[in-house]
This record gives sequence, C-alpha cells and structure tokens, in this order.
Amino acid sequence: MNGDERQHQIVALARRHGEVNVAKLAAELNVSAETIRRDLRLLEKNGLLRRTHGGAYPVETAKFETDLAIRTTRGVPEKRRIAAAAAGLLGDAETIFIDEGFTPQLIAEALPTDRPLTVVTASLNTAAWLAANSPATVLLLGGRVRGRTLATVDHWAAGMLAGFVIDLAFIGANGISREAGLTTPDPAVADIKSHAVRAARRRVFLGIHTKFGVRTFCRFAEISDFESLVTDTGLPVSEAHRYSRLGPQVIRV
Repeated sequence: MNGDERQHQIVALARRHGEVNVAKLAAELNVSAETIRRDLRLLEKNGLLRRTHGGAYPVETAKFETDLAIRTTRGVPEKRRIAAAAAGLLGDAETIFIDEGFTPQLIAEALPTDRPLTVVTASLNTAAWLAANSPATVLLLGGRVRGRTLATVDHWAAGMLAGFVIDLAFIGANGISREAGLTTPDPAVADIKSHAVRAARRRVFLGIHTKFGVRTFCRFAEISDFESLVTDTGLPVSEAHRYSRLGPQVIRV
C-alpha cells in the first residue's frame, strides 16, 4: 500500500467510525506511528481531517456528512452542557425553533415544563421526544426526510417556516468560522436553516468547539445574525473573544 492508498484508507476509516487513533492505525496498516502522524498532518492540510491528541476526526464536505448515530457518541457531556446553557437563554420566548442535529435535540430535554411553549422543528427525533415527554405544542415541518439526520427539508418545510414569526431559534451548523459564517454541506439543509434564521427574532448558535474554524459547502448565516454562540471550554478564550468582536456574546461551558 503506497502513501496515497494509505491516506485514502485513513479517511475512509475516519468517516466510517467518526474518528481514528494513531496507534490503532499504525497496527492496522502495518506502518510506524510517525508515518501515521505525517499522513494525518497532510490530510489536515488538505481539509479532510482535523487532528486531535492521539488521532483525528473527519471534516465534513459537500460529499460527506457525519451520520446522526455517530454524533450521538462524540462529546456527549460537552453537548449536554451546551444544550443546558442554551436553554437557559430562553427568556420570555413562547415560540421556538429547534434545529436538526444531536446538540439541538438535547435542548428539547432541557426545556422548562412549567410554561406553555410552541416548538417548531425539522427533526423527527426532537418532535417525537417532545410529543412523548413534554407539554409543549410541537409543530413538525413537512417535507423530504433525510436518512442521515432524520430531518425534513425542501420546499414544504421552507414554505411552513416562511409563514411563522418565531421568538427564538436554536441553530446548529457543521462549521462556523469568522471568514465564512455558518455553513453546512447540503444545500437543502442550508435552505431550511436560512429560513429559520429569517423567521426568528432572536437566534442562538450552539455547537462544540470542534465546529469552530470549519468551513463546509453552503453558507446560511453570518455570525452577526446571532445574539449568542454557546460552546464548550475547548474553544480558547482568545478565539472566543475574536468571535465576540463580530457581535454575539460567546458562552463557554
């Protein structure tokens, strides 16, 4: 196996499992750990992986997006803290939008149950959880269901959102950067997110620190569109300050 073939295999493994480990890759591919580290540095330079301590995880692109099943296993404690902090920003909102994805889905579990709320969502999992466990009124957007995220897209969902005025939208993204704003790989998903941003009077972004500095295919919002960005303490204070200079408060939990 030459270098190109080995790097292709590394990317395939990262996309299949959600992450890769240097030691395991070295054993599986029968090369040294230093060779794997060089491969990971090159793959990161090419925008296919992002390195972590002892390994790497795949970067989402126009042709690749992480499955919801993988998202539910990575960084769960951090995502729960982020969701709880974001839910604490509810204020006097009575109508809210909860985006697709695992971290926004956790907001549903953190919403208060002692006040009337109307929740609009494209996520089948979020709608089902709220319908079974919450007194909130749940409006599930219609449309084509994406198997990768179990959420609805296309003109039916966009048309419903266009008819709403929502107090607060909780929005996720596949990437957020100071240069490109908020991005996602799929144009159909970007369209739903942009409609939600336009429909909401207040907007809160939530996502783990690994989303920051990442750019994917479709831009759907600017950082200045948001009142708050909620993430974990893995985002350095200095970087959080740079984002806050664009308008929103940055909350690290």
